[in-house]
Amino acid sequence: MEKETVEFNELIARRIPPGDKWELVIDKKNVINGLVPTLNQYMRKTEFKGHYRLEPLNSKLFAIKTKEVTIEEPEPEKFDLYGEY
Repeated sequence: MEKETVEFNELIARRIPPGDKWELVIDKKNVINGLVPTLNQYMRKTEFKGHYRLEPLNSKLFAIKTKEVTIEEPEPEKFDLYGEY
């Protein structure tokens, strides 16, 4: 079996309009003023040091994470014509 590294976006914060206020998904009782302090707070709480993705029109901030996935080989196709069933 083969392994492959897959990237995925994990939602970490939502913007609270109006302005530049953010709410971390892991700490919804705290409202943080500013994007940089939000990132700083997330990194302190999770120790994640990686890449981030911002969707300003959707008011969302994501951490780009990776995970290893096992790729299983597909079973060979069988045909009635050859009496394989």
